[in-house]
Amino acid sequence: MFQNSYKGKTVLVTGHTGFKGSWLITWLLKLGAKVIGVSKDIPTNPSMFEILKLKDKINHYIIDVRNLKEIKKIIFKHNPDFVFHLAAQAIVSKSYLDPVDTVSTNVIGTMNVLEALRFYKKRCIAIIITSDKCYENVEQKKGYKEEDLLGGKDVYSGSKGAAELIIKSYFNSFFKKDHTLKLAVGRAGNVIGGGDFAQDRIIVDTVNSWKDKNMVEIRSPNATRPWQHVLEPLSGYLLLGAKLLNDHNLNGEPFNFGPDSSQDITVKALLQNLAQIWGWNEFDDAIKIHDFKPSFDEAGLLKLDCNKAKNFINWESNLDFNETLMFISEWYKNYFLTTLNLYNVTLDQIDKFEKLGIERKREWIN
Repeated sequence: MFQNSYKGKTVLVTGHTGFKGSWLITWLLKLGAKVIGVSKDIPTNPSMFEILKLKDKINHYIIDVRNLKEIKKIIFKHNPDFVFHLAAQAIVSKSYLDPVDTVSTNVIGTMNVLEALRFYKKRCIAIIITSDKCYENVEQKKGYKEEDLLGGKDVYSGSKGAAELIIKSYFNSFFKKDHTLKLAVGRAGNVIGGGDFAQDRIIVDTVNSWKDKNMVEIRSPNATRPWQHVLEPLSGYLLLGAKLLNDHNLNGEPFNFGPDSSQDITVKALLQNLAQIWGWNEFDDAIKIHDFKPSFDEAGLLKLDCNKAKNFINWESNLDFNETLMFISEWYKNYFLTTLNLYNVTLDQIDKFEKLGIERKREWIN
């Protein structure tokens, strides 16, 4: 799996206590890696990180990525072979409430990780994760390519575009000719899956209501998103890290990771399908649509063109839409309705994802 690149290796993950971080470190542990986690806090309550008791399975540090001195200490103490930088303020609504925190975390935090790596003279692969929101969104129907204009109308998008500029400038200034450290950028969005308890997330808001047989209140039912299970972009990040080990042509390159166009689904259609799996007989009993507009702008359409990932590292998404919803429903039903060990449930879902990858001959299964 992933060319056996992570077995026995030391992997530093920033933002490890978040939703994506918890899935990533669980998969890395399954792959045989020694995991070092750095986050400023436990971002949600409940928390997937705490539910899975991941603190007991890794080297766990509560450190803010804006603290350059401490980030340097961790890197030089543990000598990572790989770094996955996920730490971010990732909630759009929060960026309106506290733009300074959003910009400082997403821009200065990213710069600090790169600055620490600038002085780390051992061979290392760094995968820096930003977002599909880094693109200047003009509501175009075709997907955004890696060379498209960066930016954004809102603070969150601006912070991600700015982080991309910092990554590019650091690469060209310090890393391009220094082959000791190689880096690449992963861009993904609309990630869903079991274990997400963040604020203003459509899936967790829905299942939190449905577990008590209550209606979920939604806005923007016709907004279209290319939904993808969390394991999809993570498979891309892990494959990119493995490929970067031996392919210098990938050094400094950004890559989009997203589903094929068949998973460009409206919010309403997403919930209609999930309601059937969850067991609602009548969809009108499951949701209530608000006709108010939020106090901030929301994109009506945002999708990525992922041909570069397919052409350069032979990556493509693994699950169809129904499989994605089955995975999600299974995880949350086990959380809300059973006493099963959720770490084992999560490992089982990763195992199922891997087996489907083997059947479908995905590149990362090698």
